[in-house]
Amino acid sequence: MRIAMLSVHSSPLARLGGKEAGGMNVYVRELARELGRRGVPVDIFTRSQDRRAPTIVPLSCGVRVINVHTGPAAPYDKNWVLTYLPEFVNRVRCFADGHDLSYDLIHSHYWLSGEAGLRLRRSWGVPVVHMFHTLAAMKNSVARSAEETETRQRIALERRLLQEVDAVVAATPLDRAQMVWNYGTEAARISVIPCGVDLRRFQPQPQSLARERLGLSLEQQLLLCVGRMEPLKGIDSLIQALALLGQRRPAWQDTLRVLVIGGEPESAPERWNAEQRRLDALRHELGVTAAVQFLGAQSQEQLPDYYAAVDAVAVPSHYESFGMVALEAMACGASVVASNVGGLSSTIEDGRSGLLIPHDNPVALADRLELVLADDMRRAELRCGARRRALSYSWSSVARRMRRLYDNVIEHGTVAQPAARRLANVS
Repeated sequence: MRIAMLSVHSSPLARLGGKEAGGMNVYVRELARELGRRGVPVDIFTRSQDRRAPTIVPLSCGVRVINVHTGPAAPYDKNWVLTYLPEFVNRVRCFADGHDLSYDLIHSHYWLSGEAGLRLRRSWGVPVVHMFHTLAAMKNSVARSAEETETRQRIALERRLLQEVDAVVAATPLDRAQMVWNYGTEAARISVIPCGVDLRRFQPQPQSLARERLGLSLEQQLLLCVGRMEPLKGIDSLIQALALLGQRRPAWQDTLRVLVIGGEPESAPERWNAEQRRLDALRHELGVTAAVQFLGAQSQEQLPDYYAAVDAVAVPSHYESFGMVALEAMACGASVVASNVGGLSSTIEDGRSGLLIPHDNPVALADRLELVLADDMRRAELRCGARRRALSYSWSSVARRMRRLYDNVIEHGTVAQPAARRLANVS
């Protein structure tokens, strides 16, 4: 078996926290690596944003990233990717032909890759397994402005993918239910396979040692937020909660800090996007400028130290199909306070492995963070519960279930045929 994995708009090698790099990049990379360990070769095709990048980058045993040079070699709006998709698909075909390769299955990630997968299926005659990672309908349900709203074109394409691909993977039962509710697809066509976490990389360690490695003070109370700079991540709620905590606990004002990983660092304001500039204005307006530090994007290798170094990790997103950051933090034994949305509500057992709050609610976020910061025993209990919960999400388990799905789709052609196909077969 050989898999063609598609991650068109964002490379699994991209620096996390950048414009289009987050949990999906981790998912694609780690799933491919685990499949490679199990003897399944994987080629990950992605749009190159650097003309100097080599076409083939070995990732691990049996796994390669294939940089497809198509369109402008620079970051640009994801919706423009569709313009260059025919060129992308043609170059993928040329690569396969030029290297005398054939693939047994296409696994596409995100709606843009799904469209590429359908086009490649017509050429290669192999099934397509698709994972959305986020849904336009759900993002629009929590959008607070026109700028945050996804296009009708994306919604139409997601609906078509749910009808035409051979199998769909959802990260949680709620993720599957949202596909059914919003797009009217058949639940039987959707397999629930959770995301995973590297339990060897993300594991508990002494807070003092982590802070020493990062050069962080032992005297401060530290909160951490990791994510792309976009309104959907709810970082503004964390800044507002920080200001509330300063009012409630004046003694904390000199020691309580928020570290934000993602976007660009304090030293590069000229590269900040509109959301990071808005967050900067908010921290100035609330008088907490010095207490909020933009660290910029960080490598995956550095994240375990940050998760271990802080007193709590906040995930105040308005929508998360799964919530990879929360799971990574839990694996490190961090106290996690997260929005009760999407996959977060399934991953976190409220009160046992973390605390859940209503989304877009700075008061509730401040309440839970205050509880964690003020109660050492409660914080320790949450840390233990978090690690225990994370142990059930190993990548080996995810890859084993995914391999079973691949085998089933290759053998039977589809998990459950759409109604139109069933009628055609009957006739």
